[in-house]
Amino acid sequence: MTSLKPKKGKLLIAEPSLTGDVSFNRSVVLIAEHNEEGSVGFILNKPLDYDISELISEIMVPFPVFNGGPVEQDNLYFIHKVPHLISDSVEISDGIYWGGDFDTTISLINTGEITPKDIRFFLGYSGWSSLQLDQELDSKSWIVVKNHYESEIIEKSAISFWKEKMMELGGDYLLWSNAPENPSLN
Repeated sequence: MTSLKPKKGKLLIAEPSLTGDVSFNRSVVLIAEHNEEGSVGFILNKPLDYDISELISEIMVPFPVFNGGPVEQDNLYFIHKVPHLISDSVEISDGIYWGGDFDTTISLINTGEITPKDIRFFLGYSGWSSLQLDQELDSKSWIVVKNHYESEIIEKSAISFWKEKMMELGGDYLLWSNAPENPSLN
């Protein structure tokens, strides 16, 4: 399996060897930014045990919240596919946008104009300094793949996402798709 180069909009799939890393074990990360200064991404498959209405009192609807990564976990971030509704959004790629006017976003959620199919919230983000991600790729911690889901990735189920990606990669990864999360408990 040849890994692609990291780029905005691509996915990072945690190698099975990352079992000891609490933050990134079995993670699928959307790369939101990648340049010479570093990389930023959001873990797509680590839902938290509370919803957005528990974090932001102005929001009346219980949208799920995900662990975006180990950096700045006291800050809320979001990706979405409705830039025509949320001004000041930054395009990641393929119809996926990052951030935007939060007051407008709150209002649109409360009126039902934005649904969970349109937006995903994260506490924290995943960040790599300049060349750090390249070093992790060289050490075989990650596989970079194309995001075939495009903007529909927001709706992708978190529960089995990593396992599905392992199955798509095929070969030896098929074995890992059914391995227990903690092999020492097997």
